[in-house]
Amino acid sequence: MLQQFGFTQYESQVYQALLTSSEPLDATNVVKRSAVPRSKVYEVLHRLLEKGMILETTVEKKRLYVPLPLDEAIEKLKADFEENVKQLKAAQQKKVIADDRVWTLKDNHSIQAFMQTMLHKADTSIVFSGWYDDIEHFLPLLEAKEQDGVDVSIHVIGHITTSLKHVSTLIPEPHHGALERSRLLVVDEQEMLFAGIEDTKWQAITTEARPLVMFLTEFFYHDVALTEITRKYKDIVMKDEAVKALLLKLRY
Repeated sequence: MLQQFGFTQYESQVYQALLTSSEPLDATNVVKRSAVPRSKVYEVLHRLLEKGMILETTVEKKRLYVPLPLDEAIEKLKADFEENVKQLKAAQQKKVIADDRVWTLKDNHSIQAFMQTMLHKADTSIVFSGWYDDIEHFLPLLEAKEQDGVDVSIHVIGHITTSLKHVSTLIPEPHHGALERSRLLVVDEQEMLFAGIEDTKWQAITTEARPLVMFLTEFFYHDVALTEITRKYKDIVMKDEAVKALLLKLRY
């Protein structure tokens, strides 16, 4: 009867034998009523005592046993279950150690699928930098995430039409030769993916390593800041040939 609560078969047999007896039992009578082997009965009685399922007394040098009454036993099992649930929840809530390895991923479709999964998992924040057609590919999901309360910021090279609130747009200068196709995605400040093209093929790295995640997050805002400064003060900075030459060397 107790096996479904994590007790052994012998423990269940001994408890049931005591519960159905009208008087306290010594070990000999426990063996008779429970069919638990004599070689095991003292061990089983000790475990039940430790678990608080039986009571023990000594009368005329003989140890006698009675069960914890059924109503009390039920309350004890309920309390044990609730405590186990609390411990399980606490264990689940412990911070998971981040995987600080850097993984390489190839093939454009695989990279897009991986990014899609990252976006779906985002709970608090998304920063995403890429060309307009890359951004458009993920735009419905990005807009849905923002509607769900996720803080979404994007830096897009080229024009897009979107309801997103935080959009930085870069229209490249004709001679901005440093601009190459790339994608940067950071979710919840915990996981990042950076992808670019090498030998005409997309390749990416992804990691949860905290230093890299923070560095690429700052890299994103570096791009946003330079874009906004250049846009606002374009007439000034682009007239300075030294500053212009420097800006055109940047990736942003």
